[in-house]
Amino acid sequence: MPTASDPAPLITVITPTHNRRSQVVRAVESVLAQTLTRFEHIVVDDGSTDGTALALAEIRDPRLIYVGAKWRGANAARNAGIERARAPIVTFLDSDDVYLPDRLDRTLSHFDRNSSLEVLISSFISVKGGRSTKCINRQALLDKSRLQRALVSQTIFIAGSAITARHESLLAIGGFDSDITRMQDRELLLRFANRSGALLSDDIDWKKYNSENSISGRRDGYVEAYANLIGKHPYIADRYPDVPPYMIARQIIADILKGRLPQAFSGYLANRSSKALGYSPTELLRGYVVGRRWRRDCYDEFRAKYGARAA
Repeated sequence: MPTASDPAPLITVITPTHNRRSQVVRAVESVLAQTLTRFEHIVVDDGSTDGTALALAEIRDPRLIYVGAKWRGANAARNAGIERARAPIVTFLDSDDVYLPDRLDRTLSHFDRNSSLEVLISSFISVKGGRSTKCINRQALLDKSRLQRALVSQTIFIAGSAITARHESLLAIGGFDSDITRMQDRELLLRFANRSGALLSDDIDWKKYNSENSISGRRDGYVEAYANLIGKHPYIADRYPDVPPYMIARQIIADILKGRLPQAFSGYLANRSSKALGYSPTELLRGYVVGRRWRRDCYDEFRAKYGARAA
């Protein structure tokens, strides 16, 4: 544990983990290898039973802080880390992801240059099945309205390890919603969009590894998760009425085209039984056509204002 004589950290990294011993050790090692050295890394272990605590105990670095307990899921674990954070800037690293060596240095430079900046969303490399894909956002400072539109239309790359925010801002919005188990990053940013904009950075400063047990990578459960998101933010259906049916329809259509008929039917039934959704086939078809066009218009508008994405 840090002592009173240790210099205060400039940035706090928070990692929730559950039964990912080898991956979380890799994540921690990527943080300890940073070019910037004044940080604290809080790993919140959500009840692991695979020897995670012993593996991390072998890493003897005072900047690594292990918090073990049962936190009722990753978001509760993230919030436990936020409550313990000592630095004015807080960033996140999922336990199966890794930082590139200059992640923290680059991140702090953005906040140092802009004292009013509350949220930063960086770019990354997605690694899945041996294939790497660059997920690069255009460099852009979005106001509240544009941030909300970008999140609703899903025209920017977001993920948990891409998000950095001021500690006081995270506390002000209540941290992560513990009722959300999927799309929690989008839900958090939607609440941020009610109070501030965000800076998109085209810096690739971390790698996302898509684990087999990743919730976000599962095909099943998407409709239920999206219904939960709309239930938390009902204004989306009011302000952007064609977007929810489009998002549901494209998921169902994708399953049909890939021969996943049981998943497509399950998704449709989940939509029909949801109070937040409940779209008929006609509404889904109309939403797919109109919502797809609206999303394309948002993308074109974004590209016209901020330029093309980096290659």
